Amino acid sequence: MDEAGFETAHVVGNSLGGFVALQVAARGRARSVVALAPAGGWAEDDASVSETLEFFVSMHGQVKAIAPYADSIAATPEGRRQATQFIAESFEHIPAELIAHQIVGVAACDVAPLIEFAGREGYELDAEAIECPVRIVWGTEDRILGWPSSARRFRERWLPGAEWVELDGVGHCPQLDVPTEAAQLILGFTDR
Repeated sequence: MDEAGFETAHVVGNSLGGFVALQVAARGRARSVVALAPAGGWAEDDASVSETLEFFVSMHGQVKAIAPYADSIAATPEGRRQATQFIAESFEHIPAELIAHQIVGVAACDVAPLIEFAGREGYELDAEAIECPVRIVWGTEDRILGWPSSARRFRERWLPGAEWVELDGVGHCPQLDVPTEAAQLILGFTDR
């Protein structure tokens, strides 16, 4: 942001990106935040944190193995359903090229440092430092960060005053599942 000449910006992120967006806000650099199923909201005694991190390691290995076949996988409805089963409930409208691109992108990502950091440091948020408006959007069918358990610290401790939006029948990535509605939730919040 400094290099681009922005003191503040409207910030949107999904999953780990949602947690990063909230961290940007805690540093006073956000004019608003829309966090789509942000990571880090588990209750402190919730064992599913380690299960989620293990899932990402396992999933990453599987995606690396299939990445050379991304175009073929995305070419069939069955392949597109398998590729999106953890991130979206509705997949039929997602272009095959986007799904193939996501497979290749996930395979190329080095998740080890992120997993190691999360396992070592955990997730902490200086929520009291957040002064901008925050909207948190969560799909009720999220298979990665299950609703509402994965939002517990956000709802009860960190951001109880945030604007909360539940999307019935939507998975972990609303921007893929219901792109028009997700865009409206973002633009309608940043336009205030």
